[in-house]
Amino acid sequence: MEESSNIIEIHDLWYQYPNSKEHALKGINLTVRTGEFLSIIGPTGAGKSTLCLTLNGIIPYFLGGTMKGSIEVAGLNTRKYIPSALTSKVGMVFQEPESQLFSMTVEEEVAFGPENLKVPRDEIERRIDWALKVVRMEEFRDRSPFKLSGGQKQRVAIAAALSMLPEILVLDEPVSGLDPLGKMEVFSVVSNLRKEHKMTVVLVEHEVEEIAKFSDRVVVMDSGRIILEGTPSE
Repeated sequence: MEESSNIIEIHDLWYQYPNSKEHALKGINLTVRTGEFLSIIGPTGAGKSTLCLTLNGIIPYFLGGTMKGSIEVAGLNTRKYIPSALTSKVGMVFQEPESQLFSMTVEEEVAFGPENLKVPRDEIERRIDWALKVVRMEEFRDRSPFKLSGGQKQRVAIAAALSMLPEILVLDEPVSGLDPLGKMEVFSVVSNLRKEHKMTVVLVEHEVEEIAKFSDRVVVMDSGRIILEGTPSE
């Protein structure tokens, strides 16, 4: 039997936050193919970010609540693994880069994750070199991340996620709050991940015109449900 070509498989997923009367996710069924670039769009409160947080176990392990249904990521049932065990499978980048950066230099920021996993130093150096090259931040290696522009900070956050060598990169509105130049910088890097590195990418975004340029498939969510799904041209 051939192995499934789907790297994400979600079946009849329901989720309700603690102390909430409404379900944030309602009967989600979704598959993502290995190497696919999937974009998720929809209004505020549609459940997009909530869905992202289920992919690496933050929901339900850290946020609690009630979850029903099944999620498999890279062959792993997320109910059976704590989030730290999924970091090599799913890299996460959130809206505000400042909330993800805490090291004194860009190099230290990118090295943090692999160091926590006790990765050998020479391998960490290789990962730093590769990740910074991918996001085009090699020349900022010794800079403080807090002195960078918004777009540069977000590129460092992406590099930090990439240093864990995830099979899937999830970006939750990565250009939210950035100026036009910052948005262009981040979208350029994200597009490059798809074109040159064939990485599986799940992107939540409001910039519909931009994501149409490099998405294989677009999912539209509203009120906790998937209401439309298809190629950007559709």
